[in-house]
Amino acid sequence: MSAHPPASEQDWLAAYDPRAFAPVAVTVDVVALTLRAGRLAVLLVQRAEPPFQGHWALPGGFLRAGRENLAHAAARELAEETGLQGTDATAALDRVHLEQLGTFGDPDRDPRMHVVSVAHLAFAPDLPAPTAGTDAAAAAWHPVDTLDLPATGDDGRTPLAFDHAAILGHGLDRARAKLEYRPLATAFLGPTFTIPELRAVYEAVWGEPLHPGNFHRKVLSVPGFVEPTGTTTDRGGTRGGPRARHYRAGPAHLLHPPLLRPGREQRNP
Repeated sequence: MSAHPPASEQDWLAAYDPRAFAPVAVTVDVVALTLRAGRLAVLLVQRAEPPFQGHWALPGGFLRAGRENLAHAAARELAEETGLQGTDATAALDRVHLEQLGTFGDPDRDPRMHVVSVAHLAFAPDLPAPTAGTDAAAAAWHPVDTLDLPATGDDGRTPLAFDHAAILGHGLDRARAKLEYRPLATAFLGPTFTIPELRAVYEAVWGEPLHPGNFHRKVLSVPGFVEPTGTTTDRGGTRGGPRARHYRAGPAHLLHPPLLRPGREQRNP
């Protein structure tokens, strides 16, 4: 089969004028979540230029047309804002779970033009202090429990630039739901961890305490969720109990039975 289109299609392409259509830009925005000091935190950048100059926003930027796909653009933006640029960026991002979250295309979401954002969700272990990119005045990890996402500011706008409050809300909903059915909580941890450390992830993401004994029993009852390493912590518990065992992420891609959030267990017997 010829690699070139037939003559009629070649003629059509030669006559095609993309300027006949209204321009639409594509951006990527990243909801990057990590644990810092035991709290769920999201990476935000402070915009250095209009629109929304001075407002906090999710890290993101325009897709480099003809040069990268959406996943590469999201990884690039995440690397730039987390200080993971350079030769070690690829290796560092290998430990980041990155997935597409959703598409946001309201014509009025960006005052410059019609901009469609393909948002991504990223989970990672404790990432370093962020470094603001060239188009940001500052970058910082913000504890999620300090953000009043549904509220509006004194000026009538949402707390974040553009529609990023809504995008962040969708990202948090996705993260909380996925932890019930997929072993993504381990993406917030290092190569090895204890069951209490895993429980702390669930508590931070779900925003409520869990019964230690029940959680331990449920985790070990899910085939392939975690695997023992054969090692333990150097010290026992605060009350002189036995040393905690170390685990690693297991081969499971789905949690069966799932680990349901408190309150959902009664509705899903």
